[in-house]
Amino acid sequence: MSKKFYITTPIYYVNARPHIGHAYTTIACDTIARRHRMLGDDTWFLTGTDEHGQKIERAAQAAGKTPQQFADEVSNAFRTSWDRLGLSYDDFIRTTSDRHKLGVQALWRKIRDNGYIYKGTYTGQYCVFDELYVDVVGPGAPCPDCGRPTETVHEENYYFKLSAFQDKLIQLYTDQPDFIRPETRRNEVLSFVRSGLRDLSISRSTFSWGIPVPDDPQHVTYVWLDALANYITALGFGSNDTSKFDKYWPADVHMIGKEIVRFHCVYWPAFLMAAGLPLPKGITAHGWLLFEENKMSKSRGNIVRAETIVDVLGIDALRYFLLREIVFGQDGSFSFDALVQRYNADLANGLGNLASRTLTMITRYFKAEVPYPSQTARTAADAVVADAAKSAIAEYGSLFDQYQFSRALETAWGLVAAVDKYIVENEPWSLGERQDEESRQRLATVLYTSAEALRVVTALAHPVMPDATAKIWGQLGLGDIKKFDLSQLQWGQLHLGTKLGEVQAVFPRADKSAIERMQKMEEQSGGTGAPPVQPSEAQPVAAAKPAAAISEGKISIDDFAKVELRVAQVKTAERVKGADKLLRLEVDLGTEVRQLVAGIAEAYAPESLIGRKVVIVANLLPRKLRGLESNGMIVAASPEGGKPVLAGFLEDVPVGTRLK
Repeated sequence: MSKKFYITTPIYYVNARPHIGHAYTTIACDTIARRHRMLGDDTWFLTGTDEHGQKIERAAQAAGKTPQQFADEVSNAFRTSWDRLGLSYDDFIRTTSDRHKLGVQALWRKIRDNGYIYKGTYTGQYCVFDELYVDVVGPGAPCPDCGRPTETVHEENYYFKLSAFQDKLIQLYTDQPDFIRPETRRNEVLSFVRSGLRDLSISRSTFSWGIPVPDDPQHVTYVWLDALANYITALGFGSNDTSKFDKYWPADVHMIGKEIVRFHCVYWPAFLMAAGLPLPKGITAHGWLLFEENKMSKSRGNIVRAETIVDVLGIDALRYFLLREIVFGQDGSFSFDALVQRYNADLANGLGNLASRTLTMITRYFKAEVPYPSQTARTAADAVVADAAKSAIAEYGSLFDQYQFSRALETAWGLVAAVDKYIVENEPWSLGERQDEESRQRLATVLYTSAEALRVVTALAHPVMPDATAKIWGQLGLGDIKKFDLSQLQWGQLHLGTKLGEVQAVFPRADKSAIERMQKMEEQSGGTGAPPVQPSEAQPVAAAKPAAAISEGKISIDDFAKVELRVAQVKTAERVKGADKLLRLEVDLGTEVRQLVAGIAEAYAPESLIGRKVVIVANLLPRKLRGLESNGMIVAASPEGGKPVLAGFLEDVPVGTRLK
């Protein structure tokens, strides 16, 4: 019998259109949901938009629209964006929907009937930006959370007896230490609650854009009680059909940004306790997303849309980058440079290259059928790859369940690196050129081992990169990856004789123009570099750090990282006719053989270079010399007035190794 699994994103406030800060949370939840589906769990994934409150009423008025028109437009932008990103949500809740309103009013009645709501008068400061009553003194006093000026409010309100739940909440956090993750957020919440809880105003009567309080329509429900209730109203709480609520509640995890921890970890469990409803099993708070170490907000003009990245590199590139580059729970930085570097290193040169060369060689040498690994041709190197795959399967699942996405992916890509090393050292392309039976058996064993490792990585990575891994799975001849039971993943499950699909590149290498295209698209859309407009609260970040000055003539580590230096072995060398200084070389990079034209003919005889390992710049744009295309550049010292001296190594280094 399958287990149920219910995961939610925060519902996004409709004061700003979606960007990668919002996408980060939703992609994380989507990845978790996809993994649970692959494990056979009955999974429900909820997202949506938060559309009430004084801030929305004012923003709509400023835009010359009704609050409903304003909310409809932005909510639709979120849903359109999530669909464009291929996110697998099961429901999209809107707080302006009738089903939500009925559920909120039902929750209010339960809390009221249990004796935890009373009427009173509030005089004090209110932060419209955070929709939060704050404990500061004086008109215009800054909000302790966001620093913006607060407004003095005097109005009749309904109050929730939050103070009655102080001891119960402390007991909850003590008995269930994993209720709030990570531990730093748990400690913050514990400190806040231990400092003392006061009753909370849960209605407003000075504006009307909200859900009317039951039996007192002069009041509207406090926006946070309204918003938090979405997690149960989306399941039918308060309606005539509570089958989904009975099946999926309580939530297994609420995924939130760290700026809304107090509302979810203090107010929400207190509301549920007061209503006599089960509590969620856990709340996980992640960090903020920075753009090139600066605050991401429309006021700075540095918002980045997920669609920009999808158009240039594809959605899987963004998904992988966000989960691999950023340690979940901590603040993380996004930049186009870092994105392209990670894409090329891990996806184009890593998984994509492993898939391409492994499947291409199986197609070439075994008529596109998975070969039989000969027992007599096995070596210790094969066992090393198998052991690495078994370890990756075990460690990946454990890390993923702890939401340590970066470490989990690092483990999987450790297997990619192990197979790359294995292929370079076993040289299947050389085995394929030989005609003897022993070489043929060894070739079959090497290619089967490589293909099986590729299958394991592909299965593990599918929840993170659903599109690319589905393509690789199909190229392996394994059909629909969604039908694969991840809980049964083991080494050695690739069936012999499986007919491969058509082999195509999954991650074509990106050049510098990819960065330029993304930057230009954002500038044209009003993103990075755009004039300031209304600020967004959705993904606040820490204060900007000043950019470090670069000394004249110096480069940054990022500049150096753009140069891809690799070890190559010279296979062919000959003089270029009519050019005294040029040699035409063919060099083996482990994954391919390239032609280079190098100005070293006066220093080296062609025959002396055969078999020599050299260093080349592998990501240089091709150019023609004397009608010959040079696809890279050989690295050599150039003493003033002397002959060039090729860079080399004292120790043996595998062909294809990257220099760092």
